[in-house]
Amino acid sequence: MAEKGLTYAQAGVDIDAGNRLVDLIRPAVRSTRRPGADGEIGGFGGVFDLKAAGFSDPVLVAANDGVGTKIKIAIDSGLHDTIGIDLVAMCVNDLVVQGAEPLFFLDYYATGKLTPEAAAAVVSGIAAGCVEAGCALLGGETAEMPGLYANNDYDLAGFAVGAAERSRLLPRSVKAGDILLGLLSSGAHSNGFSLIRRIVALSGLTFDALAPFAPGESLARALLTPTRIYVKPLLAALKASEAILALAHITGGGFPDNLPRVLPKGLGAALDLSAFPVPPVFSWLAAQGNVAQAEMLRTFNCGVGMVVVAARAGADDAIAALRAAGEAPVVIGEIVETGDGPRVEMRGALAL
Repeated sequence: MAEKGLTYAQAGVDIDAGNRLVDLIRPAVRSTRRPGADGEIGGFGGVFDLKAAGFSDPVLVAANDGVGTKIKIAIDSGLHDTIGIDLVAMCVNDLVVQGAEPLFFLDYYATGKLTPEAAAAVVSGIAAGCVEAGCALLGGETAEMPGLYANNDYDLAGFAVGAAERSRLLPRSVKAGDILLGLLSSGAHSNGFSLIRRIVALSGLTFDALAPFAPGESLARALLTPTRIYVKPLLAALKASEAILALAHITGGGFPDNLPRVLPKGLGAALDLSAFPVPPVFSWLAAQGNVAQAEMLRTFNCGVGMVVVAARAGADDAIAALRAAGEAPVVIGEIVETGDGPRVEMRGALAL
């Protein structure tokens, strides 16, 4: 029996640190206010007014995700300011592919020992991602769990809810001959980081070394380049063009696993790999790790983070709408009939 009464703090959980974190992140959360949500935190639950958001016949769409072992690079390098953007991006990009506008976001932050300043940097990134996506940071949960996580380790989970008018849900009416457009990625986004970390270890480089593929940046900062958030340009393009029929977010599983998710049975994608605008990070990873092309395409986005399926007859209209929204779409293939065969056909070679 303990000679003196034990406290929760002595067991490793600091309630005062949690309260300090709430105070630190309050301005960031307020910055995410939008119609339907007031941007305040502290209650037991967040409230969103769907009517105030302007929908008439809405369907709710929900998604949740994390950022995988990319977090380990943030932890090891002490660079916590962008990983929250990744968390939002991985969720809201999954909403917009169904034609939904992200409305609100909630986060879960779990750690062995809560350091309010590091956690606040993470949440500030989450708030920045929410602002970029146009959704409110409606609430979240912080869990300090000594013994389950090492002291400075943490993990993240994100939950996003969006809405679309029932008549505007995607995908719709994809046919053989329709055009595949690629939207550029910012790098590896948030997939394949267990392989990336293995390649970095084999290279002998430390995270504070200069990145061989990004002049002037440390390896950690270059690898932590945030996942692109495609929400606002895609929503604008969807309003401007009826020719956009489907969208596919290229995440874990790459092209072979993600493109078939938005295509009708019997149809597949024929990709022209020579058209891909491959960023230098992928060339370095492929060369340093001796990674085969098929493995690259199954693990990484290889430069295309979002695929747009456009009706062949309206492809020019879709391209114009995407360009007007600030994107630089590249024609990367077409929809083909596959029967019971492979759903994704790779033609040519990546310019690695």
